[in-house]
Amino acid sequence: MDDSLPSGVLPSSCPAAGRSASPPSNGADPPVASSTTAPSPPAPPSSARAPAGPPSSTASLPSLEERLATLLSTAEECIEEAELRQRLQDNPNPTCYDGFEPSGRMHIAQGIGKALNVNKMVAAGCKVKILIADWFAMLNKKMGGDLGAIQTVGRYMIEVWKALGMNLDGVEFVWSSEEVFKCPNEYWSLVMDISQNKSINRIVRCCQIMGRSEKDDLTAAQFLYPLMQCADIFFLKVDICQMGMDQRKVNMLAREYSEATGKSKPIILSHHMLPGLKEGQQKMSKSDPSSAIFMEDDETQVNLKIKKAFCPPRIIEGNPCLEYIKYLVVPWFGSFEVARKEANGGNKIYEGMQELSLDYCSGALHPADVKPALAKAINKILQPVRDHFNNNDEAKALLDTVKKYRGTN
Repeated sequence: MDDSLPSGVLPSSCPAAGRSASPPSNGADPPVASSTTAPSPPAPPSSARAPAGPPSSTASLPSLEERLATLLSTAEECIEEAELRQRLQDNPNPTCYDGFEPSGRMHIAQGIGKALNVNKMVAAGCKVKILIADWFAMLNKKMGGDLGAIQTVGRYMIEVWKALGMNLDGVEFVWSSEEVFKCPNEYWSLVMDISQNKSINRIVRCCQIMGRSEKDDLTAAQFLYPLMQCADIFFLKVDICQMGMDQRKVNMLAREYSEATGKSKPIILSHHMLPGLKEGQQKMSKSDPSSAIFMEDDETQVNLKIKKAFCPPRIIEGNPCLEYIKYLVVPWFGSFEVARKEANGGNKIYEGMQELSLDYCSGALHPADVKPALAKAINKILQPVRDHFNNNDEAKALLDTVKKYRGTN
């Protein structure tokens, strides 16, 4: 029992946190696509390929330096690298944590990006827990606060990752609405202890994690959100938080709480946030369908969205098309292939971003070359997902239901 928790409130033992992808029982929800009828997921790309399951011994793991490099490749920022190295040295199978609010259709930043990062974490020997934050979505008024609709969206999102090729053998999906009831005394004691350690102003500064501003008129329930997310990190016995840069403030809150209570500090791996398709959109958002590519968009839709995307000639910074190449296409395929006429320079395969950036800045690579090549690559990645939702009746019914929902920002 942790000294930071009130004495006498914990049972002698609690069930281990974690469960399968099956959602909590919630009445007559739309059917979930059966794993026996789903097409076999494609092999993950070589840069993200993971073993058949978490390694059972250190003998089957890559070297410490290789594992460290693999995990660091998922992040724009690591806090702290020295701690990560030590954690990997002490524990061959650390627990990595990510979570998501089910709040509508999935865009490529969440779909492809998370699949790449999860497969890398599994390849590095990590046990990955993905929290399906249905309670959090309800607190944040997503899907009108309808928990049943939120859970249906959660099932749909799991189907997307399954079809895409996420290595689910190394992943455990857990539902926040169910985990809490496995050991409620422990969970709510953590929430209360964190709240006693932090001021209202510190919690308000975490509002960014909900997609809210400090100036927004927050409900009392939304003040609970950061406290509960911080508690999840300790409740799920997390070693590494692998989340977006937009979640950095609450992850730092967890480290502050660790310092105040003597708990083990979670290591933070914050991944890059991909921009929307339009100029000045710092984050891809499903609330603006024209600014995002969704995982089941058909080929025509993808082509049209990329064609209209902001892609200024000779400018790298703030160019969403080049960011999608850097963070999605090159990691997935290991290269980026441009097909063009000999008069325009001929076909070219870029093995990385350095040469591509030089060509783009010089004008040797034009947006008219980049856009069709990018659309072709994204369409190739998305095709197994389309096939799954087109050919599996249960998956199709699930998607049709999700498309009828109207999420909230």
